[in-house]
Amino acid sequence: MPTSPTPLVLVSGSGRSGTSSLAGTLKRLGLHVPQPEVEASETNPRGFYEPQWVIDFHKRHLKELALFNIDSRPGAVQLVSDYVARGLPASELREWLAGQLTTDELAGATQVVVKDPHAFWFAQVWEEVSAELGADLRWLTALRHPAEVVGSRDIAYLSSQSDDLRLTKETSNVAGWVHAALLTERAGRGGRRAFVKYGDLLADWRAALAPVQDQLALELDTDLSSAEHHPVDDFIEPSMRKSQLTWDDVRTPEWLKAMAEQVWQLLGTLTATPHDEATLARLDEIHADYVERYADAVALTFDHTKAEATLAGREARDAQRATVQQLRRDLEQARRRQAPAVGGREAASILRRAVVRRIARR
Repeated sequence: MPTSPTPLVLVSGSGRSGTSSLAGTLKRLGLHVPQPEVEASETNPRGFYEPQWVIDFHKRHLKELALFNIDSRPGAVQLVSDYVARGLPASELREWLAGQLTTDELAGATQVVVKDPHAFWFAQVWEEVSAELGADLRWLTALRHPAEVVGSRDIAYLSSQSDDLRLTKETSNVAGWVHAALLTERAGRGGRRAFVKYGDLLADWRAALAPVQDQLALELDTDLSSAEHHPVDDFIEPSMRKSQLTWDDVRTPEWLKAMAEQVWQLLGTLTATPHDEATLARLDEIHADYVERYADAVALTFDHTKAEATLAGREARDAQRATVQQLRRDLEQARRRQAPAVGGREAASILRRAVVRRIARR
């Protein structure tokens, strides 16, 4: 266990907001990313800078709860809270983080950066485990305009989908951005935290990180006031901002656009004053409004949701029935070809095993 608190910077927020660029920059400025890292991919060729264990940890538990990264459902918060109360996520994180804080790489005052856009869901777990293990948790949030985030997610994940699905997902993604932004902001209240705009980071990373260094009390391996060439200069460039959409490019209800724009503007205020009381109070008002509007939307679509669930259940039953009928035909044909014929009980047993295998593969 470290003798003095190890600075642990947790980079979280909505996916496609520049979290990878931010974590990659901090790594090049001397912070340690726990290994192994998630490998680069076509959707993020410059790398994710995410510890593989952390990504697997968050995704596994979110999958258990049937939650998405930027899940728009207000009720998801209580689902996570109830789940966390059972203790499993905390025990797993405690074991992993304890191992990270006792490695030879972290001798002295080494700073750690952990990036994962899912982390805000488990903020309580990170806070509690970090305190137990002597890590000084500090939240860092990358901000990107919601229209750009929706466009970036569209390019990365929906380019091959139908127009109808993409239209539905645009509204869902804007709502998810609002919810994730509000939850991420709330997660870091009361502690040391900072916000940085993705566009500012790409335009001038030194100027963008100067307040972050002060707000998070970080030790970086360069003087940010110096123009001397640094490896970050080869990593960060404006061309990384592939999606530069505006609200004119997004098809979603006007009230949702207005709400998302307000949240964006208010979070921008927090880049300079991370704990501005008036801003936090206004964000709380918007959060309450979002929860109320979401409840109205759910009530409005009740018949649609119920009908879709009924049809889906009917299709599943029909598919299972068709599978059983086909297996019966296959078994009957096999019995006719075999000599001596398979007995009745054995045939029924074979049929049951075949049905189980066929359904398991569906």
